[in-house]
Amino acid sequence: MPKILVSHEEVGRRAKEMYENTIEQEVNYPENIGKMVVIDVETGDYEVDKDGLYAADILSQRHSDPSLFGIRIGYNVSATIGGVMELRQ
Repeated sequence: MPKILVSHEEVGRRAKEMYENTIEQEVNYPENIGKMVVIDVETGDYEVDKDGLYAADILSQRHSDPSLFGIRIGYNVSATIGGVMELRQ
């Protein structure tokens, strides 16, 4: 079956919804704060690692043509340029 293309915004919306509804409770532990969780929004599968690169590689090997989105565990943003990352409340 051909993949249905969705916008970047839709991928982000789906990932945030999955994270807040399910994944956050499974990964939000002190030893994971600051790590990246990368989510395949098509399957709901995810991986956690230090910077998200290994996680994205694993998911790309596991699923053909995944729609991936990364979220930094415990923070409001994934990265900043010249700013400050604040912990999620």
